[in-house]
Amino acid sequence: MDDVEPHQSAARVVSSYQTEKSPGLARRREAATELPDSLDNLSGGADEYAAAGVEPLAPAAIVAFCRVGVKNSIFRNLRQGKYAPAASLDLHHNTVAQARSLVFEFVQDCIEQKIRCAVITHGKGEGRAQPARLKSCVAHWLPQLDDVLACHSAAPQYGGAGATYILLKRHP
Repeated sequence: MDDVEPHQSAARVVSSYQTEKSPGLARRREAATELPDSLDNLSGGADEYAAAGVEPLAPAAIVAFCRVGVKNSIFRNLRQGKYAPAASLDLHHNTVAQARSLVFEFVQDCIEQKIRCAVITHGKGEGRAQPARLKSCVAHWLPQLDDVLACHSAAPQYGGAGATYILLKRHP
């Protein structure tokens, strides 16, 4: 075991989108970007869940959120599963604290890769002492992230009530 070296991990989200290489690109991106959200800004961690910081959801409950300004037709298409998710995150077998950092990093990675629609699989949590714990937390965290325009429970082929589509902002 002395000669074992740690495995180098690759990027979490891979996109086939090609970026343009113009001289003003860096200046435009710098001017357009704001300071990213901090993980500390996400309320509803493991301690706050127990202290009623997160509203518990039923395992079969539908998660739905839409920011003001998003067209009804876009939200309807997201709800109906007409946008194919370009990335996915599976939160099964993670604690609430781990899931919190994974969700934040996943959204940031999707923004960097210019991904507009993604899916987060959190499970329903049926048959547990605290059902739908991760689902409740994800539904609580996503509206707190400025880059998330809308979210809705996924279509059955992507996990149904155990997964959530997210629609992300388009960054120049």
